[in-house]
Amino acid sequence: MARAEKIRSGSTALATASTETPGRSTDHRRALYFAAFLVLADAALVALIVAFVPYTKIDWDAYMSQVDAFLEGERDYTKIEGDTGPLVYPAGFLYVYSAVKFLTGGRVFPAQILFGVLYIVNLSLTLLLYVKTEVLPWWALGLLCLSKRVHSIFVLRLFNDCFAMTLLHAAMVLIIYRKWYLGLVVFSGAVSIKMNVLLFAPSLLLLMVKAMSIKGVFFALLGAAVVQVLLGMPFLLSHPVEYISRAFNLGRVFIHFWSVNFKFVPEKVFVSKELAIALLILHLTTLMIFAHYKWLKHEGGLFGFLHSRFKNAKSIKQLVSSQPRPSSLSAEHIVTVMFVGNFIGVVCARSLHYQFYSWYFYSLPFLLWKTRYQTPLRIILFLVVECCWNVYPSTAYSSLLLLFVHLCILFGIWFSPAEYPYIISKGTKRTYQEVAKLDFPAK
Repeated sequence: MARAEKIRSGSTALATASTETPGRSTDHRRALYFAAFLVLADAALVALIVAFVPYTKIDWDAYMSQVDAFLEGERDYTKIEGDTGPLVYPAGFLYVYSAVKFLTGGRVFPAQILFGVLYIVNLSLTLLLYVKTEVLPWWALGLLCLSKRVHSIFVLRLFNDCFAMTLLHAAMVLIIYRKWYLGLVVFSGAVSIKMNVLLFAPSLLLLMVKAMSIKGVFFALLGAAVVQVLLGMPFLLSHPVEYISRAFNLGRVFIHFWSVNFKFVPEKVFVSKELAIALLILHLTTLMIFAHYKWLKHEGGLFGFLHSRFKNAKSIKQLVSSQPRPSSLSAEHIVTVMFVGNFIGVVCARSLHYQFYSWYFYSLPFLLWKTRYQTPLRIILFLVVECCWNVYPSTAYSSLLLLFVHLCILFGIWFSPAEYPYIISKGTKRTYQEVAKLDFPAK
């Protein structure tokens, strides 16, 4: 019965994937034109913000102090500090901000112009993801330009999150074009700037196993690891323990005052190890549930996928070299798994600071349109999230409301139908039943 349900749902996916209606083609062109308009309009808005809105001093001076220490030859991470504390980012951060200092002379106004350009590049990459997936109606792309907080994060506060997320979106663009190896290199570059990008890692690993041979996965991960080693080499050769313990510290405890999402939790509980462990368990459990019931639904769940993936391997060589069938993942499936996996991490994060909004803001319209909610409710939820992030300082009520809306979005995604994950050639004469029998035969 479950198999029949899968076939029925898949037949709809086949019809959608293999039919290019005139109306759909028109919507695609509208989305392209509107995306181009949004880039130009937002570029003008960014220019006005840089020209007329005062810069907010937060981390820029600290970044420049840390870069100065690096450029002066310091390689001990415990001695590289700024006025907001010690350096806690991997080496890629130092290279990027050294380049920023070279281009701007360390002055704020030229840096704002540079970050304005970065904002437009990031917006363009994100719009490309949305246009390729065709999940949103063309007019809803405008939501990507409506965040006061995100504009501020980029051009008024100059956070390193901006570079990390731009590289992450670039990696996703490469991956939907099936440039997996280069995508992993760029992904690793994003991690080297800020480790929050690792929230996407479980989803990315799952997609790689679905799309590549084990040997391919190994070499892609090896390439990503080589990037980290090469970037960290000056520090690994001289002070390896100091570098690894500071740059890749997963146990940092953030200040309760700055928490946007758990301000309603008493500070004693907020800083406790028990809360950290509970949220980690919740994070991993939720990822496993989504992987089994949503992302691998059409493959028969996690165990069905592993069985079909490796059952024909007669030797170790066949095991590592066998290519999954089918292996061409759709852009919608790739973006869905990546965005939802990251969002689960955000929901389970012990503390979200204001700049962390950039970690998932650009996925919000996509996530909302993956639910079955009515469009007015989607827009209301989007606006409520934005309002919560613009309450300063955050309160118990704003953080509780933010958590509630996050959970509404997550449950909305859970109860929505799972998209068919693979590309079916246009004009194919096979029915979905035939495809299902070939790809996932009955046991």
